[in-house]
Parts: sequence; structure tokens; C-alpha cells
Amino acid sequence: MSDNKPKVAFYWCASCGGCEEAVVDLNEGLLDVAAAVDIVLWPVALDFKYSDVEALRDGDIAVAFVNGAIRTDEQAHIARLLRRKAGLIVAFGSCAHTGGIPGLANLTTKEKIFETSYLKSPTVDNPEKTIPVTKTTVDGVDATLPGFWTQVHTLDQLIDVDYYLPGCPPMPNSIVDAVTAILEGKLPPKGAVIGSKKALCDTCTRTKPVKPTLHERFYLPHEIDVDPEVCFLEQGVICCGPATRGGCGEKCIQGNMPCTGCYGTLDGVTDQGAKLVSAIAAYIDGDSAIEVKKAVATILDPAGTFYRYGVPASQLFKKEAMEVTK
Repeated sequence: MSDNKPKVAFYWCASCGGCEEAVVDLNEGLLDVAAAVDIVLWPVALDFKYSDVEALRDGDIAVAFVNGAIRTDEQAHIARLLRRKAGLIVAFGSCAHTGGIPGLANLTTKEKIFETSYLKSPTVDNPEKTIPVTKTTVDGVDATLPGFWTQVHTLDQLIDVDYYLPGCPPMPNSIVDAVTAILEGKLPPKGAVIGSKKALCDTCTRTKPVKPTLHERFYLPHEIDVDPEVCFLEQGVICCGPATRGGCGEKCIQGNMPCTGCYGTLDGVTDQGAKLVSAIAAYIDGDSAIEVKKAVATILDPAGTFYRYGVPASQLFKKEAMEVTK
């Protein structure tokens, strides 16, 4: 460890691990990052302990990249610890930024999650119907698990966040741009999303007519023969591009699959799902409430479609009660 290099931390909360893979996907670029900084915490790749971070002076870490939403006591504890030790906190990826896929759990309850996972799943063999508890004693030894919260929270609902790097996961070039901006001191104002200011539709090369084509129903991609050259919405397939920040390189679009909205909403938009609903409404063919209702009924899983990555951050699903305060 060198005192001359800025210290950097990476930490993984409630997420799939894709953000960690995105860092590894820097390939040889990771060596350049490693040469420019001292990594003082990266549990997925290097053997650091929490005590190593606790031993650092407050503010000693230049920047901590925290991916994943907050769902447990342990995640909250480390996020707060990193907030004290780091000069900058970056919410890294969709889960930290807006709640991500784990945030969909807010549409159900903690009790139902445990019931499904430990009692009713067809692959579960649990004749004693054991449910995890925070504290127990095994052979005279006290054992603990992190407390599982009733809701999933975005990182900034727990701690003060300086910057946001969107994506599920962020693209490697976005990571390099963010690290470079931090090292060179060329950051935007605090609270900014480090990324494109344009919607994905602005950079998508698919053909888009001036006037939207109206549809009596919507399709899943496998239900029709999708033309790879034509806008998905023109073909009746819901694409989140109109309400989603660009900068991902349109990887899903290039694979002939519609955008699912992982890069989050644009600056100035308070609710990505509501913005997307507004955009989709322009494609509905119906002169009466009944006809419109029939078209809407063909949109399967509306919450998962319009709020796939952003339930905890949304206005529609925002909860009054919070377990935590900053």
C-alpha cells in the first residue's frame, strides 16, 4: 500500500454480482486502474477484512464504489462505515442507484419471501420448517445472522451519496470514465449521474416513423418475428428506451431484444415508470375506455415492465415508513 496513491474501495451489497464482473471486464484496463490506486477493500477479489477498513482514518479512502441495494443490517453497517472512511461514495449500478431487481421484492412482504424460499419452493427439503432467525444457539455457541429488513432501500436512502454510475451492470467504458474523472478531479456537481444526458432512443439506430403506429395489443419478443431494423414500439413490443438514459451501447437492442430500463431515468424525471407509461400510451389504439383497457391488459407484469429496476426509488411505490435514517 502506498500513501501516494488514492485509496479505493469496492463493496457488494444486495445484488447479483454483475457489477463486480463489470470491473473484472475492464480486462487489461484493470491493471491500469490498479496501478493508479491502492485498493483497500474488494472482498470478491482480494482478502481484506472489515477491520482493515475500520483501522483507516475517517476520509482516508478517496472513493468507495458501492454496488447493490440495502436489505440487511450488515449491508447497512458497511455502507455507513464506508461513508465515514471515504471522501466520495459512488452508487455503482442499478441496485445501489434505484433498487434494481432486488427492489422488486418491495412488491411483496418479508414473510412471504421467507415462506416461498424456505417452505414452499419445490426444491426445498425442510421437514422441520426452519425459518432463518437473527440469533440462535447451536451446541451452546451463540450464532447470528444479519437482520433481514422488511424493505429494500436504495443506497442514498441510507447514506449520503456523491455520484451515481447507472447500469445493470455499468459498461466498462463508463467505469473507466468515472474512475478517470475522479482521479483527474474533473467531476460534475455532487449528486450527478455520471453518464449520458440523452435517452437511449436518441442513439438507437432503428427506424422510427414520425407518427407512432397504434396497436390494439402488445407482444413479448418471442411472440412475433421481430424486425431487427425497426423500432420495437412500432412493432408492438414494449421497449423502455424512451424513458431510459443512454450510454449502455444499446447491447440489448443489438441483440434484437428491447431495452428493459437498467440505466435508469433521465435528469429531471422523478419517476421512470410513469414516464414510460406516458410514452407507451402514445402507441395504444383505442377510441373507447374498453378498447384501451383491452390493449393495456396485454401488457403482462406491468410493475415488472415499467419498474423493473426502480421500485424503491419510485414515487408510485414509495413507502412512508423507513427502518433507517441517515
